[in-house]
Amino acid sequence: MLYLISRLTKVYGSRTVLDIESLEIMEKKIYALLGPNGSGKTTFLKILGFLDLPTSGNVQYCTRPVRFLESQLQPLRKEVVMVNQHPILFTTTVYRNLEFGLRIRKISKKKCAYIIDEALDMVGMRHFSQAPAHRLSGGETQRVALARALALSPQVILCDEPTSSVDPENQGAIINLLRQINDEKQISLIFTTHNQSQASMLAHHTLFLDHGKLGTTSYDNLFAAVASRKDENSSLCKIQNTVELVVPGDRDGEIRLMIDPEKIDILETRKKDHGENCFRGNIVQITKEGGKIRIGVDSEIYFIIRMPADDYTRRKPMVGDNMAFRIPRKSIKLLS
Repeated sequence: MLYLISRLTKVYGSRTVLDIESLEIMEKKIYALLGPNGSGKTTFLKILGFLDLPTSGNVQYCTRPVRFLESQLQPLRKEVVMVNQHPILFTTTVYRNLEFGLRIRKISKKKCAYIIDEALDMVGMRHFSQAPAHRLSGGETQRVALARALALSPQVILCDEPTSSVDPENQGAIINLLRQINDEKQISLIFTTHNQSQASMLAHHTLFLDHGKLGTTSYDNLFAAVASRKDENSSLCKIQNTVELVVPGDRDGEIRLMIDPEKIDILETRKKDHGENCFRGNIVQITKEGGKIRIGVDSEIYFIIRMPADDYTRRKPMVGDNMAFRIPRKSIKLLS
C-alpha cells in the first residue's frame, strides 16, 4: 500500500476544498486524478507530496502514519517528488539543473554525472545537457523537469497537468515517457488532468474529484450551460452559446450538467431525425476503454459516446465518419 487516507479535509477560511472519506492508493501503479477546475486536484497532490498540510484526517505512507511536522516531512520529500504544471528551471544549463538536487544530497560529482546522463537519456534530452534551460520549449522544459525528478530516485512522482502547456507532438512523447518510467523504474505515478482519454490510455486507476469529494463517475460530457424554463417539466439549455439541449426539470440561470456517455443513442445515419436533442457530428477519436469503446464526436462541441464492444463491431463506426445521435433526457444529470 502506497497511501492510505481517511477522513481527510482541507479548509481555507470558510471553504472546504477537500473532503475525502477514505482512499487507498497502491504502489507501482499509475493513477489519474480528474475533475473540473477548482475541484481540489492540485491541493490533493500537494498533500500527497507532503508540501501542504491537511486541516484534519489521517494519511499513511507505505503503511507508516504521517505526522505533518516539518522535521518528519523532510525525509518523506526525498521519496516523493512533484513536477509542477509550469516547471521552473534555473537560468543555467540543463545539466546544472539536474545536478543541484543531487549535490544537496551530497552525491559525489562522479556519481552525479552518471545519474544525470542516465536521466537525460531516458527523457531523450542528453544532447541538451549544456543548453540554457530557460530557453527550452514547453515540451522540452517538461521533459527536463521529469529528468530532474528521476535523478532523485523517488518512489513516487506527482505530476500536475503534465501535458497542458505543451504542443501535441510533445504531449504524446510525455505520455509515453510516463508509461516508460512506470514500466522500467517501477515508480508510482499520480497525475492530474482534464483529459479523460489521456487518463484512459495511461492510468491503471482513475479518481474523480468534484468540489473536493471523490466521485464514482467520469467527467466526460460535463458542461456549463445557461438554462431557461421551457415548461413545468423541462428547460432549454444553451451550451457554449451554440448547442441547445432540452433537459428535465424547471430551471433558470447558470447550471452545470453531465451527460452519461453510455446512454447516448446512436441513430441510423441514413435516417433524418429532427426530434428532441438530435445532433450530427464527425468522429474524431476512437479508443478502447475496458470492455467499452470510447468515441469522440465533434458536433459544435465535443461529446463522448461509450458503447459495448460488440455493438461497435456490428456498427463499425470509423474516424472521419459523420454520426447521428440523440441525447435522451434520461441521460442528463443536472449538477447545480
